[in-house]
Amino acid sequence: MDEDLGHTAADGRRLITVFGGTGFLGRRVVRHLLDHGFQVRAASRHPEPSGSGFEPGVRPEPVTADIHDETSVAAALSGAHGAVNAVSLYVERGRETFDSVHVKAATVLARLARESRVERLIHLSGIGADPDSPAPYIAARGRGEIAVQQAFPRATIVRPAVMFGPDDGFLTTVARLVRTLPVYPMFGRGQTKLQPVYVEDVAEAISRVLEDIAGSGPCYEFAGRRVYTYEELVRSVADRAKMRPKLVPVPFALWRILAIGAELLPSAPITRNQVALMQHDNIASGDFPGLESLHITPKEIEDLLPAM
Repeated sequence: MDEDLGHTAADGRRLITVFGGTGFLGRRVVRHLLDHGFQVRAASRHPEPSGSGFEPGVRPEPVTADIHDETSVAAALSGAHGAVNAVSLYVERGRETFDSVHVKAATVLARLARESRVERLIHLSGIGADPDSPAPYIAARGRGEIAVQQAFPRATIVRPAVMFGPDDGFLTTVARLVRTLPVYPMFGRGQTKLQPVYVEDVAEAISRVLEDIAGSGPCYEFAGRRVYTYEELVRSVADRAKMRPKLVPVPFALWRILAIGAELLPSAPITRNQVALMQHDNIASGDFPGLESLHITPKEIEDLLPAM
């Protein structure tokens, strides 16, 4: 345990700064870290009130920080024992590009964390990240991993599979569509393999990595227990909803065209990077420790669908 008082709160709890602390995964990481007894800074461009959704006395400290602004990032890291970079980008707009967020800003954050004597840094990437991929999003994720580890050699890379939860952009969309469409358009022939992981399991795993439960490695891949084809996943969701939509294959080339138009909308229902991801299997490689190494039994999609 770090005995440096500059990395410990006045009440003895270690301080963790979570960048992207109001996002889909980030806000859950914040909650799980608090449950583990950490003091937490939730850093984002638009912080939420500190009391929102938390018990009195166990709340994060909301901090305004722009991932592109070194001064605000350094301030958010000041005095922290650890940091989690859960900032992500799915649609490029203006200066917000995959390279600017997942490579350049992530590298600066890692460098500033090292300079601030932060002990632990967790960088969120994704299964399938590949610096040589022709898909810009996937390639940026891969380059970001390399750059972060060069800037902060002891950084831990966390690669989740596609995450699901009550407010996700994946499984809830599938569920809504199977309930409303008599004909369901599949990605390609629906044979892409997926190993979805519950977002709460990922958040808990990150908290345990920061606690050093069972030791920690340079990289983790967090995935669920079951591997589905995309078609099997859609049918499973449809069965739970007691619906029988007709599943129709749609070529990926057509999906890419549709995504270009969809990305012009304020909340894009489909993006080109999602199409690119669906062209490749998204399953754990088996080369890195997963949830089980942290004594977490992955939740099953079927157990959680009724609540979603």
